[in-house]
Amino acid sequence: MTLQLPLAAHDAALAATMLAMGEAARAACAAVAKAGPKKRTAALNAMAARIRAATPQILAANALDMDAGRAKGLTGAMLDRLELTPARIEAMAQGVADVAEIPDPVGTVLATWERPNGLAFSRVRVPIGVIGIIYESRPNVTADAGALCLRAANAVILRGGSESLNSSRVIADALRAGLGDAGLPEDAIQLVQTPDRAAVGHILSGLNGRLDVVVPRGGKSLVARVQDEARVPVIGHLEGLCHTYIHEKADPAKAEAIIVNAKLRRVGVCGSTETMLIDASIAPTLLPRLANALEAAGCQLRGDERARAIHPMTAATEADWTTEYLAPILSIAVVDGLEGAMAHIARHGSQHTESIVTEDAAAAERFLREVDSAIVMHNASTQFADGGEFGFGGEIGIATGRLHARGPVGAEQLTIFKYVVRGTGQIRP
Repeated sequence: MTLQLPLAAHDAALAATMLAMGEAARAACAAVAKAGPKKRTAALNAMAARIRAATPQILAANALDMDAGRAKGLTGAMLDRLELTPARIEAMAQGVADVAEIPDPVGTVLATWERPNGLAFSRVRVPIGVIGIIYESRPNVTADAGALCLRAANAVILRGGSESLNSSRVIADALRAGLGDAGLPEDAIQLVQTPDRAAVGHILSGLNGRLDVVVPRGGKSLVARVQDEARVPVIGHLEGLCHTYIHEKADPAKAEAIIVNAKLRRVGVCGSTETMLIDASIAPTLLPRLANALEAAGCQLRGDERARAIHPMTAATEADWTTEYLAPILSIAVVDGLEGAMAHIARHGSQHTESIVTEDAAAAERFLREVDSAIVMHNASTQFADGGEFGFGGEIGIATGRLHARGPVGAEQLTIFKYVVRGTGQIRP
């Protein structure tokens, strides 16, 4: 009994804290929506300036997180996602400034029409409202998410990973200070301050109707929990089991440059290619060149039987085809033409991002048309699966679901719409 009372008191306190955050976010959301685009733009620019000014504090906090991560035994890929450098902080601040340059989506008229009775209809973009975002070790998501939600006139409750809590706290404080500088309520951006996993459960409950949507950004277990337990709509982001298919009409130089970049530019991002598919007709001549280039850049290769017969590499297991390595490891399969490549992607992919490398326009168009993923590419690195590269000014995640949003979730995807009907006294007969 002596242990239950403190635990119950802790649970009650956390529940009260989370509900209070929801109340504050709901009030802040209304104020942000009424403020108008110019004031929201001013806030975004102020937030970017505050991040730059807080660089020493962010670096100090991140050093604590990195030390704790090493002590905890985080992998090299996880540490890379966690680490902040002066250059990464500047990129984070510039990302917020870039969001300020994006046209404000709120109020955009999507369509207009008039009925024979004279009623004039329009469909207009409006904010979603209060958004809960649950993410893991990348502290820069704090800034990306806060900025994009504000651009779309939403309020946001952020719950970052415990590994990055010190870094995220300082970044969130900078964002909130920028809101205050522009005269907007600081509670439009709130960070859950506790590493207690029970906080996630409160967010998934919807905070007694104060939360409108949840966005998970993380690994398979996090997304599965959110989709299983959430009582509010979810904009899902599954792991990035991305494929690059080297078609029989691929330009060898392009294929080499693309696959090395797609796999190794940054191995810890969800747009990193995890499986290379290569056409059987060109594998005997081209695979050794691509494998040598990848190995020279530090990549470990795991291949199927046909790939290993051409170039020595570790044997791939069935699990390799569905593993998001987030590490310098690439699985390789030799496939029989376009049909074989698309069948492999359909069986093993996560519907994230797939690319075909070919000079055959007809084959490329068929791949782009028939592959059922959020992002499909032709002669381009899958590392472009990033909202900033789409012109969205960053993104909260790559949505792989089929409702509301798919692909990079930027400011526009953080809006919904309402119908506005204008009449001149019409009544329905």
